[in-house]
Amino acid sequence: MEKNLLLQQLDGGKAADFLEKMYGKDHAKENKNRYLHVMEGFVQAFKNTDMYLFTSAGRTEISGNHTDHNHGKVLAGSINLDCVAAAAANGTDEIHIISETYNQRFTIRLDDLSPSEKMAGTIDLTKGMLMGFQEMGYRIGGFDAFITSNVISAAGVSSSASYEMLICSMINTFFNGNKVDVVTYAHVGKYAENKYWNKASGLLDQMACAVGGMITIDFKDPLKPVVEKIDYDFGAQDHSLIIVQTGKGHADLSAEYSSIPSDMKKVAAVFGKEVCADITEEEVIARVTEVKEKAGDRALLRALHFFEENKRVEKEVCALKEDRFEDFLELITESGNSSWKWLQNCYVPGSEEQGITTALALTELFLKEKGCGACRVHGGGFAGVIMAMIPNALADEYIAYIEKAMGQGSAYRMSIRPYGAVCVNDFI
Repeated sequence: MEKNLLLQQLDGGKAADFLEKMYGKDHAKENKNRYLHVMEGFVQAFKNTDMYLFTSAGRTEISGNHTDHNHGKVLAGSINLDCVAAAAANGTDEIHIISETYNQRFTIRLDDLSPSEKMAGTIDLTKGMLMGFQEMGYRIGGFDAFITSNVISAAGVSSSASYEMLICSMINTFFNGNKVDVVTYAHVGKYAENKYWNKASGLLDQMACAVGGMITIDFKDPLKPVVEKIDYDFGAQDHSLIIVQTGKGHADLSAEYSSIPSDMKKVAAVFGKEVCADITEEEVIARVTEVKEKAGDRALLRALHFFEENKRVEKEVCALKEDRFEDFLELITESGNSSWKWLQNCYVPGSEEQGITTALALTELFLKEKGCGACRVHGGGFAGVIMAMIPNALADEYIAYIEKAMGQGSAYRMSIRPYGAVCVNDFI
């Protein structure tokens, strides 16, 4: 779309409604300015005034910690932090991307999509997505993109998956006539991480970033995950969802993450199966000695977390549908305790750095004194962020309290937004 027409539309009523739904009334204007900024950046970089706007959400994991990769259940939502881009097809066999946030500018030729020896970084990830689309039978082509992001990096709100789903939306819009569904987006992102990053990720991050709103997903059949939108307004419960950055990011912890699905699959293998979704908790307990001998104690504990976490997701969905918010908060606390004790993903064993457990301990003390709220590790764990649900009347006090320990600006108030990875032009 030509720049002047796009500017007119951004000033219109449809755009105002879209921005308010996505970012909230208090943050609509600043995010409109982000769109204007990427438009200007695109024009300056590529000398082209014809463009499309894209946005892709970060995500919050409400519950279902490390269950997706073993085909379990999750409760998640797309959040108001996002990647924003201006982009256009360029009619060549090259992709040119400028990532302002990470100070990157790179070119990828479509005839060279092999990963680097390092198998890391944005270029490899982008190549992996392009190859994923090709292997799934979809078209790819050359395009230019100017991208900015406020999704917290390496912190469990899926900055990488947000980027992946942004690129998927571009490829869908430019080359596939919007015929690619968001489940395919997620599989493309998973393919890129598995094959081009050697990261044994599941589909949770990608699905939560791409779909939009609050969703529950059953990954029993990973090729056809069952996705249900949950129509629930956290704001109406007078609580804030707060993400706290605890210090070190988790960009260099792939081995720790990969150990979790590996351990769970060791337990499944005792029963001749590939993933824990194909066995039951009762079967494991009935043969617990054999499981311990063949898979190990840690694998057993992680499998037990998987089974119990699946049940919690079901209970949480029921609690939300039946408007039992206090029960929902208790289940959030249960989930956090299980991740800490059974899943064991709140710190790296042997490390003196324990930002997540420190933030959780301080938050638990705060919540105990106030007699309300809930908290848990958020995302992959080992480092990164925690999540707290705090009554609005106490949110400012909590943020001031936790930032004394974790640093100024470490706490972020989140909201759930209705759309995940989309071409903005379609909404304004």
